[in-house]
Amino acid sequence: MNLEKGGRGAIERMVEAYGFKTRQALCDHLGISKSTLATRYMRDSFPAEWVIQCSLETGISLNWLTTGQGPKQGSHKANIKELEKHVLTSGSLHKDGSYVFDASFLPDNLKNPVVVIDGTSEFICDMDYEDVRDGMWVVSIDGEVALRSLTRLPGSRLRIDGGNSSFECAIADIEILAKVLVSCFR
Repeated sequence: MNLEKGGRGAIERMVEAYGFKTRQALCDHLGISKSTLATRYMRDSFPAEWVIQCSLETGISLNWLTTGQGPKQGSHKANIKELEKHVLTSGSLHKDGSYVFDASFLPDNLKNPVVVIDGTSEFICDMDYEDVRDGMWVVSIDGEVALRSLTRLPGSRLRIDGGNSSFECAIADIEILAKVLVSCFR
């Protein structure tokens, strides 16, 4: 690969990747002068740092931006999903990076998925749910976050199991944070 040439094509592909109509819009986005871009374009000088930035910001394939060959969208991006990771410690959730999953592993129609880690167990949860149904949930009881098994009862009430004891309460008495969809135990 000759990185001394190919700047003209790479610049045109960056304009396309960002969805811009003009090279001036690319200049504005990258924070560079029009003359700087024009010089690289006219000399066909390859703008490696801009291409890398574009790939990172758009998810467009570095190979496609560089050479114009292969799929525009990186094939790995189409098959993976990155989920925010939260660790449950001392009754509260703390953001702690993310996990990457093969999209086929995850349940369909996830709206706002997260991973919750409790000790050595990991749970794929959805923070956007339609209605409270029987199952495992991430809940806040008097400000303490925990994983609990909920059973729906008549009169908008719940039976809450897990922890040291079971109890019944109105749905409004606790804050329901997320529905557990997949459990991974070690």
